[in-house]
Amino acid sequence: MVVYGVFSVLGRFQLIAVALFLALVVTSVLRPLADLLNRVLARPLSVAVALVGSLLLVLTLFALVGNAVANESDKLAGEFRGGIHRIEVWLQRPPLRLSPGKLSDLQRQVTDYIAGHQASLLSSAVSGLGRVVELITGGALAFFASVFFIHSGERMWSWARDQLLPSGARARWDRAGRAAWRTFAGYTRGIIIVAAANAVLVGIALFVLRVPLALPLTLLEFFAAFIPLVGSPVALGVATVVALAGRGPLTAAAVLVLIVVIGQLEGHVLHPLVMSWAVRLHPLVVAVSVIAGSIVAGVIGAVVAVPFISVVWSVLRALRAAPS
Repeated sequence: MVVYGVFSVLGRFQLIAVALFLALVVTSVLRPLADLLNRVLARPLSVAVALVGSLLLVLTLFALVGNAVANESDKLAGEFRGGIHRIEVWLQRPPLRLSPGKLSDLQRQVTDYIAGHQASLLSSAVSGLGRVVELITGGALAFFASVFFIHSGERMWSWARDQLLPSGARARWDRAGRAAWRTFAGYTRGIIIVAAANAVLVGIALFVLRVPLALPLTLLEFFAAFIPLVGSPVALGVATVVALAGRGPLTAAAVLVLIVVIGQLEGHVLHPLVMSWAVRLHPLVVAVSVIAGSIVAGVIGAVVAVPFISVVWSVLRALRAAPS
């Protein structure tokens, strides 16, 4: 009930909550870099170099992806047209044995649906523009908060502790707060390492198999890995559909095998090896947390659920272990 209540409250202030969560993620990743640069640079300059350099790196990566898609757009259009024809031929064969008439009816139904719902689709596009504005606003707030968290997060925590807590409880909650931050930072750095390892493996395999849109699919795999257990299979499922349309059933089958292999590697090697020093949660707790978070707050809830439960658990352990 407490977890549900917290997620419900955060849902009412979703933009602010997501922006601050992203700011904490950025802080956990870039704070060590800023501390390292602070040995030779002034603190404000080290924070600026860490943030601006990382932002330029991310923008460069997205520019490379966009450029790759733009350069291959004509070739991809032809491959997908041929791929759709191959899928139609495959559906007409055993075991499905769909007749050409049924496939034509399905295409006509899709076309009629689009024609009959143009107004609602246009409205969704307009509302999507509103979401873009919210995304820009949230990104600006996250960047702004990251500056202060990286520069003086320690002083901000000390001020909040001394101003909001009675003197007798400060030591106990200071210990709990620092345990929470260690857990959150450890989880964030660990999941980034796992996501990067997954993305590298997937990218190599997709390039070897010559799957269209290999670079964007690799980036999708990286971000999808932030949703434990379900994110990576969903991203590789998208890659399978692209492989089926662009390269045929054999390549799609190879990508399916890749899903199984990477799933086993992530679940039995990467997660235990990388995450065990930061987070110790039973897989059932992880699964329930992801599902509950997705029900309450969608994709954002699925991403936030596991680090939130991990932080709560670390706080409870610290409070229980702390002397009275």
